[in-house]
Amino acid sequence: MHPPLTLHRHPMCAEIIELFQKCHNDHPYGKFLGECTDLKIKLDKCFRQEKAIKRKANFEESKKLKERLQAYRKETAET
Repeated sequence: MHPPLTLHRHPMCAEIIELFQKCHNDHPYGKFLGECTDLKIKLDKCFRQEKAIKRKANFEESKKLKERLQAYRKETAET
């Protein structure tokens, strides 16, 4: 399974998504017999890379928020 293949949610993988959808349209029965498997593997790898980048960005954001919260707590504890 893969997430919904909307181009605006996965800009990094847009080209592969388009090729994958074209393959499914061009091979309505072949898609069940592995005709589009190579593209599916590439798509899965792209989604994993995209998720890793988002995960790293979210982690950095949470570190900043945590530091701000600690500073705020320290400030309010002093007063």
